[in-house]
Parts: sequence; C-alpha cells; structure tokens
Amino acid sequence: MQLKKIPATVVTGFLGSGKTTLLSNVLRQVSGGKDPKRIAVIVNEFGELDIDADLLRNCPLDCDDDGETPSSTQQGIYELANGCICCTVEEEFLPVMLELVKRRDDIDHILIETSGLALPKPLVQAFNWPEIKKYFTVDAVITVIDGPAVAAGRFAHDTEQVQAQRLADESLNHDPDLAELLDDQLSAADLVIVSKSDILSDQERSQVEQVIATKVPTSVKTAYIGQKEDGTSDASIELVMGLEAAAEDRIEAVHTHHDHHHDHGGHHEHAHDHFDSCVIHLGEVDGEQLQVALAELLSNQQIYRAKGFAALPNKPMRQVIQAVGQRLESHFDRLWTTDEARRTSLVMIGKHLHVDELTSALKVAEV
Repeated sequence: MQLKKIPATVVTGFLGSGKTTLLSNVLRQVSGGKDPKRIAVIVNEFGELDIDADLLRNCPLDCDDDGETPSSTQQGIYELANGCICCTVEEEFLPVMLELVKRRDDIDHILIETSGLALPKPLVQAFNWPEIKKYFTVDAVITVIDGPAVAAGRFAHDTEQVQAQRLADESLNHDPDLAELLDDQLSAADLVIVSKSDILSDQERSQVEQVIATKVPTSVKTAYIGQKEDGTSDASIELVMGLEAAAEDRIEAVHTHHDHHHDHGGHHEHAHDHFDSCVIHLGEVDGEQLQVALAELLSNQQIYRAKGFAALPNKPMRQVIQAVGQRLESHFDRLWTTDEARRTSLVMIGKHLHVDELTSALKVAEV
C-alpha cells in the first residue's frame, strides 16, 4: 500500500518542442534501469489518429506474464483525445485521475504530456481537489521549449502546425498569441528544458538564455538537451523526476495572461473555425506514389495538416507521414507487430474536405 503521495510530472510545450521524445527516452530508461518504476502515462492529443500517443505506447512498459499484449490502460497509458487538457479538466482529466486512485498501489509515478496549446495552471490546480490531493502531488511542471525556434523569435517549431491544432480543437477556450502562451507555460515551470541545444550556435544559445531570463525567476533551473545519434533525447531520468516541487501548493500565486484577460472581462473565442477532419484508410502502398499524391492534394486543397502511418510492401517497419502546409516529411519509426493489420491510415484536417475524393486520389498509391 502507498503511504506517500504518488508524484506526477507535467510536461508542457508547443508542438514540435520535443515533449514526446523526452518522455519516450525517460520511459526507456525507467524500464531498462536497475530500479524500474511503474509509470502511468497520460497523453493529451486530439484527432482520431494520434501518432505521439502511439509512439509512447510502443515504449517498453510492464506487460503481463502470459505473453499477451495488454491494452493501453492496462499498460498504464491514458489518452485524452477530446481537446486541450486544460480546457477539459473536469470532463477528461478528473475521471482518469480517479481511475489512477484505484490503481495507486500499482503506480510509482505519473507522466503527463499536455497538448501544445495547454496552460499548465488549470491542470496543476486540479491536484488540489480533495479526491486527488490526498493521493497525488505534482513533482514538477517541466516546460520544454524549442531552442532554435525561440532563438529565431518564432517560439514554435512550426507556427502553421500550431494554427492547425487551434482549428482542430473545438474545446479550446483560450486563444493567446504564441508569446503569451509561452509566458504562461514558463510561469508555471519548475524546470525549463531547452531542446535541440546541440544545433544552437553560441549566439543563438545566448538569445535563448536572454528570453528565459526575462520570463522565469533565477530559482527556476534551465537544462539544455540535444539528441543522440539514434535520435533519442540525452535527458536523464534524474533530470525530470524526483524534483519534489509540490507545484500545486504555489500554483494559485502564478498569474497568467489568461487570468489577466478574465480579470478584465476579456472575451474568449474558442480559437477554431469551421473545419473538416477525416481519416483515410488504405492497404499497403507505394511510398513514393503516396507522397506524390499527397503532395498534390496539399497543393490543391485546403489541408492544414495530414498525419498518419503507411504500410509499404516488403518493408518490416511502419512509415510515419506528417504534412503541414506544403511541407511533407516521412520516417520509419518501428517494426510492424505480428498481431496488427498492415494498413495505411492518414488523418486529414482542413476545410471543405470530402473523404471519398481524398480516398480516390490516394488509392492510386495502393499496391
């Protein structure tokens, strides 16, 4: 039986800042270390096909001894896919935490990855609810920022991708600009992590340091991390776990831009427009033909974002496809498992999308 409160680490930051890479690496270290911990993971994304949650799901967590693959919740992974976590605390987050209360004897730590648009404060405030405060504490709020993006004044790796996320999240009830949102994410931080620091020049690093210095007190430490040759983060478990900050005890004193707008009667739009979202399912495809067909759709239709997986014939690994605006990227992320269907699935977010038309255009790539 747990006698101490179970610590929870909240990781926040814009899309592309490196949150998932950081958490995936921590999970690998936890499962492969001399003192493995039982970790519950809460992933906040939206959309019918969530690559980030899937990548985390495939990190090695505890499995049953009978050889069967446990479900996501059995593994301790909970996906909150109905909008920004800070806007759906009561509807989405509280039920998961109450479920974790029941499982508390099987959990050593909780990792929470927020949406890129999330404000940490409402989430941390939820840890003061009596039914949660009794069992859990916020070990730390960690804000991950993209070093090169902050140095360039963009703040986010891809501002178009952030806008696509705004449009796709119907639950969003705050719409700050990126500078204000960064302020609010940093204001709640117990630790700031600057990702991609291995590609920062000395001048760029100095610019990032200046930005951070104006937004967080000197008592909040900053860590600079990069990537190893295999693409994983070089952050250690000790860096992100065991800070014992009890952030819920001081969160009410944190004043954000969002608080300011409410205090002054500011009107909040839901930061979304009319948009379409659909999922295209195909069989195995020719990778090059799929990208050609998808690139043509990106040029001719109002597609804000495309994201998913492709199954290529004679390829043992699954291919990740991501597109924002006119930019299309792909890479292989993992082996197909023996018990999953080899198929191609893409989620599209945009305006005036017609699933039959999109499917027909992409079916030319099927083999």
